[in-house]
Amino acid sequence: MKGKSNYFSSLCKRSFKSSITALLGLAITLPLMTSNAIASETPNLDKINERGTIRVGMSTFVPWAMRNKQGELVGFEIDVAKRLAEDSGWKVEFVPTAWDGIIPALLAQKFDVIIGGLSITEERSKSVLFSEPYSHSGVQVAANTDLAAGFSEFSDFNSRRIKIAARRGAHTVQVARDTFPKAKILQFDDDAQAFQEVLNGNAHAVIASSPKPEHEAVKNSDKLFIPFDERLAKGNEAFAVRLGEEDKKAFFDAWIQARTEDGWLSERYEYWFSTLDWQDQIASGQ
Repeated sequence: MKGKSNYFSSLCKRSFKSSITALLGLAITLPLMTSNAIASETPNLDKINERGTIRVGMSTFVPWAMRNKQGELVGFEIDVAKRLAEDSGWKVEFVPTAWDGIIPALLAQKFDVIIGGLSITEERSKSVLFSEPYSHSGVQVAANTDLAAGFSEFSDFNSRRIKIAARRGAHTVQVARDTFPKAKILQFDDDAQAFQEVLNGNAHAVIASSPKPEHEAVKNSDKLFIPFDERLAKGNEAFAVRLGEEDKKAFFDAWIQARTEDGWLSERYEYWFSTLDWQDQIASGQ
């Protein structure tokens, strides 16, 4: 691990082009460059290296990022950001940010990168530069057992009398509108509020990124059920940086490729999304 970390840290100081395919830990040869050339080629990485800390914008939602019983941040995104920083020789500073303001905060230079389950969309790509995907989540519906009893088709929820809850600013809002154009979409500041609205019987269903719907249906089997066998959409989550920060994108792309090929990203995703082994760590109310 030490060898890989040192090598990856050294890459921060070299030139990265958009076509980079270098893998971490492999012995490769990059052209030697003068310090002036390096500065001109990797100005955004230089800032992080000089600071020694990468500032990560994120928003808390299960199981991407949560607070444990000691008040510390844990979750899939937290693991990803910490491993990126470790491999790169950096410290990491998390900047919790409201989801609907996370892109404006990035553009305002509140942090260096968004690592927060942000799905790649055409509209978002007009404002930010995405890395290669590092995870592929889905979108699913959890429905109220009484209000939606017998519902099993998309058409059952596509009605003006149907209320569907979702997290404000999330990709799931657009998925809900596209899938159920006639339904009324109720938006809340976080997933917990959206799910509570359905548990309270004030909405027929809630739409959210997996595995939140599946987990909540297991925990509240008397009040929630999953009406569909297939997910509504498959997401491609990526890091997001500011437009023009090609050096950072290339660096992150190389890291994502390496951690994908060695299986680390898959292993961490499986732990957080396919099990509830971590549940006892988490503070109540999340």
